[in-house]
Amino acid sequence: MSTTVFTFMESPFGRLMLSGVLPEDGGPAGLATVTAPGQKYALAEPADDWVHDPDALAAPATQLTEYFAGERTTFELPLAPGGTDFRKRVWEALDRIPYGETITYGQLADLAGESPRAVRAVGGAVGANPLLIVRPCHRVLGANGALTGFAAGVDRKRWLLDLEGGTSLF
Repeated sequence: MSTTVFTFMESPFGRLMLSGVLPEDGGPAGLATVTAPGQKYALAEPADDWVHDPDALAAPATQLTEYFAGERTTFELPLAPGGTDFRKRVWEALDRIPYGETITYGQLADLAGESPRAVRAVGGAVGANPLLIVRPCHRVLGANGALTGFAAGVDRKRWLLDLEGGTSLF
């Protein structure tokens, strides 16, 4: 049975909660969640059976700090988010949106190999992304280029896009 570990880190968004899964083989923790204060559909506090282990999540905390400082444009971490196969396909497509660029939900559906008619389901998967910032759901815009929903708030989405220096379509 695997162990879920967690830690907290300070960020421009306030205290982020990171959780990860320690594999049974003793390898590095796979990052499972990154949660901002007030984030919709996310745990605000660790579950009772999670173990506080900042060392196990030191690499994600360091990489997020570097990202917020403008020193990192990609993340190189083992990931372990839970979700359906559909959601995982959409989340993996998020990883292919380059730093500083944006796409629409329709373009993301195509990138994930889904029908354009699946745009609402794709939007639901984006909204359920458990790896805020690491999986760049903030780079997805409405069909008209509008800053549509972001589980951590549209102001934070704008902040992330400004940090990345652009909002041009992919």
